[in-house]
Amino acid sequence: MCGIVGYIGKQVAIPILVDGLKKLEYRGYDSAGVAVLDCDKIVVSKSVGKLVALEEELGQVYSQSCIGIGHTRWATHGRPSQVNAHPHCDCNKDFVVVHNGIIENYLELKDMLIEKGHIFASETDTEVLAHLLEDYYEGDFEGAVRKVLKTIRGSYAMVVLRRQDPDKLVAARKDSPMVVGLGDGEFFVASDITAILNYTRKVYILDDGEMVVITEDGVTVSDFEGNSRTKEVYDVKWDAVAAEKGGYEHFMLKEIHEQPKALKDTMLGRLEEDKVILQEVDLTLEELAQINKVYIVACGTAWHAGLVGKTLIERWAHLPVEVDIASEFRYRSPLVDKHTLVVVVSQSGETADTLAALREAKNRGARVVAVTNVVGSTVSREAHDVIFTWAGPEIAVASTKAYTTQLEGMVLLGLYLAQVKGTLPSEKIGEIITALKKIPAQVQELLNQAGLIEELAKSFAKVENTFFIGRSLDWAVAMEGSLKLKEISYIHAEAYAAGELKHGTLALITENTPVIALATQRDVFEKTISNVKEVKARDAKVIGLTYEGNTSMAKSVDHVIYIPETMDELSPILTVIPLQLLSYYVSVARGCDVDKPRNLAKSVTVE
Repeated sequence: MCGIVGYIGKQVAIPILVDGLKKLEYRGYDSAGVAVLDCDKIVVSKSVGKLVALEEELGQVYSQSCIGIGHTRWATHGRPSQVNAHPHCDCNKDFVVVHNGIIENYLELKDMLIEKGHIFASETDTEVLAHLLEDYYEGDFEGAVRKVLKTIRGSYAMVVLRRQDPDKLVAARKDSPMVVGLGDGEFFVASDITAILNYTRKVYILDDGEMVVITEDGVTVSDFEGNSRTKEVYDVKWDAVAAEKGGYEHFMLKEIHEQPKALKDTMLGRLEEDKVILQEVDLTLEELAQINKVYIVACGTAWHAGLVGKTLIERWAHLPVEVDIASEFRYRSPLVDKHTLVVVVSQSGETADTLAALREAKNRGARVVAVTNVVGSTVSREAHDVIFTWAGPEIAVASTKAYTTQLEGMVLLGLYLAQVKGTLPSEKIGEIITALKKIPAQVQELLNQAGLIEELAKSFAKVENTFFIGRSLDWAVAMEGSLKLKEISYIHAEAYAAGELKHGTLALITENTPVIALATQRDVFEKTISNVKEVKARDAKVIGLTYEGNTSMAKSVDHVIYIPETMDELSPILTVIPLQLLSYYVSVARGCDVDKPRNLAKSVTVE
């Protein structure tokens, strides 16, 4: 969740650090800080809240230092405060550290250090790192860092600056992303490529267990034991402008409107007339014959995509599927072995719980397929097979284009499994592919109706509770619609399988309570309408979603949003678009911070 930026070179460091931190705001943060080495002293500036507060603080700092580190923090250990903000120093201010992740054994280490006379200023686990460096230092900077790495347990990406080494940064990572940017006589380190794209397109993507020493002369990479590692330069292709708002009021609205392109890009080169081509997945019929069960493991929005994937894989490939929340998966002794296919879904590819589930599955002998948006991410590197979703950078905390491309990834995987197993005839696969190719244009049709949904959203501005209902795949999308509304507008929203209304939920339906009813699954349409009539009988205000041409729903609801005609299995990609727009415009009407909702972060890299 936190963000790291470091710089060493010939330019003044502070503007570069602040610029990088601004590019990382999407990750979510509650405080920020920078540290530079100036006139043989470490100068630290920190503030609570948005970066504008840090910039005001830095207005009093006139350092021309060309080396420094910066950080945006999301509180895990200790409340948001200036003293808990990063960077953190040791007692003598010889070492200063920024860190993402969690040091699991920090309490025992802190007790040990206090007994030795170290004085702590903050409540954080990170400060332990600075004091350990001070305690372990015996004339070898890198050696002290390695000793710390062998002492601590947990997940981390860290960068260290030492007062007596004015031309050196040392960084390391385990279970938390980090990249090193390669410039001309200058170098960068960051937790995300976005932070340094204004300065370089050539990066090293660090792997778990790697440490780097960065000077003006170059970068050396080694493992934690000191053994040299050779890295390939990764050339970033996408433009830094892609991380800007592009004229839209918010990143979220921009990303909603980018979905037709993202969906086209994700299917590009993967579809023939009646065949799916997934070069990244190499499962043979013999290997699939050994698979008797599928798990889909994910968190939040990605979990909702997994619920859709369950129906598609079971319906098309005839394999039993369980969908599990990643944070629960490894704590319930899952029945996973070499006959299990585990599909992990993560936008960032760095989600801590999903990564832990991936490793648990591999340890139990399962074959792991990843669906992720980030090339070079930890999930993409550790899975056996990867389906990349080409959504591009997603800046808003609330996921939109990442979700719809994950749905498309589930369609591709379901068709691929059915194709290899022979459970769908080629004619049926061709029919689905034909419908899938129409989806981007149909999404654009829905986006062209944004003005109508904006007007509808005004009636939601003052409500306190909203319910979403649907059956089958509509229920899965209802859960995503509910999540979108609650996370950015702060309206209490819940999603229910429509048939469950009679089992308690109807007690919550009162006059004018908004209910959004999804009805795109033809085999249960009439049953869904019966459930709609139940809430209408309690004077609820109902908005229905169904296919164009289905005039019967209008007789039972107050307002209908129509989606273009498609196959029921593909409808989730379309039905979620109006729900995204509705959530966005309700949030704007309520004056909420759309892109950075309170208490939430984009990439959850700790459990």
